[in-house]
Amino acid sequence: MSRSKTKAPVITLAPEQERDALHTLKRFLEDRFELELGSFEVAEVLELFSKEIAPLYYNRAIADVQLHLKERFESIESDLWALEKP
Repeated sequence: MSRSKTKAPVITLAPEQERDALHTLKRFLEDRFELELGSFEVAEVLELFSKEIAPLYYNRAIADVQLHLKERFESIESDLWALEKP
């Protein structure tokens, strides 16, 4: 695999979480595709997901939170206007 463009992961997992993720991914590949990969290969697949796919989910989560906060702040602003004295 070419490593000319290395991206940093948008998030890093705690060692225990990474171990769990590797175990889950390894089991999934074995059960679903009858593909038995070694630890290094599974770690490389997880690294690919971390660098290339996780940012898509991360950015979507950020957009969802922005929308939620915008709606919430508009509601708070409306509540504050209602408290204004004549």
